[in-house]
Amino acid sequence: MSSEAASPISYCQFAPEHPIHGPYHDCEYGFPVRDDRVLFERLILGINQAGLSWLTILKKREGFRRAYSQFDIDAVAAYDEADRARLLADPGIIRNRLKVNAAIENAGQIVRLRQAHGSFAAWLDAQHPLAKPEWVKRFKRTFKFTGGEITGEFLISTGYLPGAHDENCPYTQRWRQSPSWMRVTDQARPD
Repeated sequence: MSSEAASPISYCQFAPEHPIHGPYHDCEYGFPVRDDRVLFERLILGINQAGLSWLTILKKREGFRRAYSQFDIDAVAAYDEADRARLLADPGIIRNRLKVNAAIENAGQIVRLRQAHGSFAAWLDAQHPLAKPEWVKRFKRTFKFTGGEITGEFLISTGYLPGAHDENCPYTQRWRQSPSWMRVTDQARPD
């Protein structure tokens, strides 16, 4: 056994051959997202992944879709106490009160962001470009249950920050075609 610590295996090294990680890595991870439902889905999945494996979340993805009205932001924002109870009893998702509450509260926040900016994607664009520490501060002020890891992974997975794919990954060229983090904008970034 070597005295050197083993370097961690990257997602690009193990995901492509995996039956569940592979399709996510090959077709979604790190590619720019413009659809508000997909952005909301990634936010909810990221929040629910906290303390768990990404494989667990991907296996429950269809359960999340059913439970959270196919990630219809307006529908989730209107959830009431009966919906909270339904979600906390649903074995198809992660039944954690803080995470359920964050999903509902964040849906309401996205509704407000859409009213002010036209879409969740437009709000993200209005913040861009920011370095990860600034993104984390912005997300903590704007959303519930979004610390550094959750925010960073959300932004990497949706193309707003670099780091999704290794240089030698066959998907790197496709990934680099138009990620948000490569765009430079002169737009003002409102608080």
